[in-house]
Amino acid sequence: MKIEFKNIVWHQNQVSREDRHQLNQHKSCVVWFTGLSGAGKSTLSTALEKRLYQHGIRSYVLDGDNVRHGLNNNLGFTPEDRKENIRRIGEVSKLFVEAGLFALSAFISPYREDREMVRERFSPNEFVEVYVKCSLDECERRDPKGLYQKARRGEINHFTGISAPYEEPVEPELIIETDRCTVEEAIHQIMDYLRIKNLIPSEPGGGHDVSN
Repeated sequence: MKIEFKNIVWHQNQVSREDRHQLNQHKSCVVWFTGLSGAGKSTLSTALEKRLYQHGIRSYVLDGDNVRHGLNNNLGFTPEDRKENIRRIGEVSKLFVEAGLFALSAFISPYREDREMVRERFSPNEFVEVYVKCSLDECERRDPKGLYQKARRGEINHFTGISAPYEEPVEPELIIETDRCTVEEAIHQIMDYLRIKNLIPSEPGGGHDVSN
């Protein structure tokens, strides 16, 4: 429930988002990676961050585990806590976009309603939903954190894909099937999309190329 405060007003900055875009020589948006645990969200988000950096594009990864160490360390994994987790990170992502940066948000975010709640906070083309698709069998085979084994043994409650649902995106901007492509191929696909949407320059080096 949203609490209304009568004595709080919104203060406008003197530097606009468009000013920051001009300074950076690229636009800003949130790239929202969603998918099962082990699907490759963190791998893709950090790889994309490196590629954007090499092209002079300012970005920052907001990773599910990292955020739970600080901002959201008081939340569990019930549906209610998951909803609040996504709401908070949606607001943080919006601040990054307002600052002229790319927010690369990697969260399971299993519920469509919660993802749509975040999408509605952004203007068109500012929210790029990337469904990191991977079969449950492959995610369990990878199991980089050993979480699926614990969930199967009943040691973890509300675990997405095992004891809690994952609702696939209906119309994501991109679908990356990580059990059918390499990380390099996936990043190429995302970069092409960002160029097509004029979110980054068509040629490498929006502000400066640091790939060398």
